[in-house]
Amino acid sequence: MPFADLFVAWLQTGKDSVISHDSALVVYGLSDVLPGEIHVTVPRTASRRRRGIRQHTNRLTADEITRRAGLTVTTVPRTIADVIASGLGEEQVHQAIREAVERGLVTEKILLSYATRRGGRLARVVSRAVKPEQIA
Repeated sequence: MPFADLFVAWLQTGKDSVISHDSALVVYGLSDVLPGEIHVTVPRTASRRRRGIRQHTNRLTADEITRRAGLTVTTVPRTIADVIASGLGEEQVHQAIREAVERGLVTEKILLSYATRRGGRLARVVSRAVKPEQIA
């Protein structure tokens, strides 16, 4: 069963948890990075720590959550935002963005719009990835 470890982590962390960050990249097939822990975003009320599971308590809106491969997972734009914020290397982020766009998982327009709304480093990194000619 693909992603069996992710299913187990998702079930252990509760029905309101969402596979996120590097682990969501794996679900989408957008990274060859193998995370040392399974990343799950949980409600702020979740406090129980589990070995091998990295719990994030970020707020997610309904439009930042989707289903993929039977799992509740962050959307591609939210996943990209999360991995940028957690410090994934910019080249790996650019690769994930290019693959997501090429495979039709998200459009450049949607990514840019999401990144612009959130601002900061996210907007700069996404802009460089989808408009490389602006790097100067």
